[in-house]
Amino acid sequence: MAILEVKNLSISFEQYRSGLKREVIDVMSNLSIELEEGEILAIVGSSGSGKSLLAHAMLNILPENAKTSGQIFYEGKPLTDVELTALRGKELAFIPQSVNFLDPLMQVGKQVRQSSRNGNAVEKQRSVFECYHLGKEVEKLYPFQLSGGMARRTLLSTAAVSDAKIIIADEPTPGLDEVVIQEALRNFREFADENRAVMLITHDIGAALTIADKIAVFYAGTVVEIAPVGDFSGKGEKLRHPYTKALWRALPQNEFTPIPGAQPHLSDLPKGCLFAPRCPLMTEACTVERPRVRELRDGKVRCIHAT
Repeated sequence: MAILEVKNLSISFEQYRSGLKREVIDVMSNLSIELEEGEILAIVGSSGSGKSLLAHAMLNILPENAKTSGQIFYEGKPLTDVELTALRGKELAFIPQSVNFLDPLMQVGKQVRQSSRNGNAVEKQRSVFECYHLGKEVEKLYPFQLSGGMARRTLLSTAAVSDAKIIIADEPTPGLDEVVIQEALRNFREFADENRAVMLITHDIGAALTIADKIAVFYAGTVVEIAPVGDFSGKGEKLRHPYTKALWRALPQNEFTPIPGAQPHLSDLPKGCLFAPRCPLMTEACTVERPRVRELRDGKVRCIHAT
């Protein structure tokens, strides 16, 4: 069952250039995903593909110049912006990419405890700090006194002690040592196994494959494929979209073959398929209109050539 569903989400930003000329830039188009109870959905893709924007839209923390359309459903019910904000920090726990989300005026131990709604908050905070190799003395420190790695582990702790039904983790592991990374990934898996859900945004496909159930591949502001983790194997024969296959082959442990060209800038997107200018399968039909998402072999794909 889908606990959180995003349907046809589109995002644009209003900007002003020299001479006060207003410009609207579309940064996300008709994006749909589902978070299932008991599952981890990993979001992968290159920088600028819209991964963090999706998280911010789901939490209603986009900047004021953002315009959105589409719907977000929680437990089958459509949410208003007010309802979405009310769920943040309660039903929805967020691990942000930036450590600047920590309150600079509050000791980190107290910040972590605020996320706990049930049980002994102090015991839960100290237990998770121990898991992430943060000494008892750390709880009395302020964010400016923490190293980058310690601050990131504090953010992980905030989600770990929460009683949320969903964790949205935006690049939660950069800068951490391997032991802490594995502990965090294990905690995410345990969280999902309690019939809750995790959305893990990451550049590390290898790490995602160790714990995720499904992988959603982003490109230029939309989802081009959603596939079970088991399809990421061999030479990518089970994958559906040309970009996903190319991304898989580009990994060092595979063929390490670069993808020709570059992701288009959001202010200059092609009319048809967003990947068409780089795709070896491109035909004239690919340049006419953007393909719709369709179900294919227990996954979803946005490509007219996928079989």
